[in-house]
Amino acid sequence: MITLAATENYSSQQTKSLDAMALLRADHKLASDLFEQYEATQALAKKKIIVAKICTELTVHAQIEEEIFYPAVKKALPDKTLILQAAVEHATLKDLIAQVQGIEPIGKMFEAKIKVLSQYVKHHVNEEQNQMFPKVKTADLDLIKLGTQIGERKAQLMAARI
Repeated sequence: MITLAATENYSSQQTKSLDAMALLRADHKLASDLFEQYEATQALAKKKIIVAKICTELTVHAQIEEEIFYPAVKKALPDKTLILQAAVEHATLKDLIAQVQGIEPIGKMFEAKIKVLSQYVKHHVNEEQNQMFPKVKTADLDLIKLGTQIGERKAQLMAARI
């Protein structure tokens, strides 16, 4: 299990030489680990810290996908369906994030929102990794260049949130 302290350096451990999908997969893994940490703890103070980290990571991840990855994929793939679905999923994720961000992690409704957020993220990740990424791999895209752009933009966004 990844610790909260380790999540601070999780993204900085990525190198600019990784391809875009490797960087996005690392983000997916981090989100999964954070949700596991949330479920494993009972301490409200720790839950609050984990939820804040989940919200930050998901918000930044969605932004880099929307600004860099999805537009490139949309240009490269003839079928735009997966990109359109991902955009709708992002809108729902952002709504759920807004409902839990900065709120005390108390009560059954809050727990339900985190559970739904976790399940929704898992669904979204599954679609990206099992449906979109295989198509992207065969598309005419420079995934290393795209990865560099994603890594740089993520670093900017994360630095602005500190």
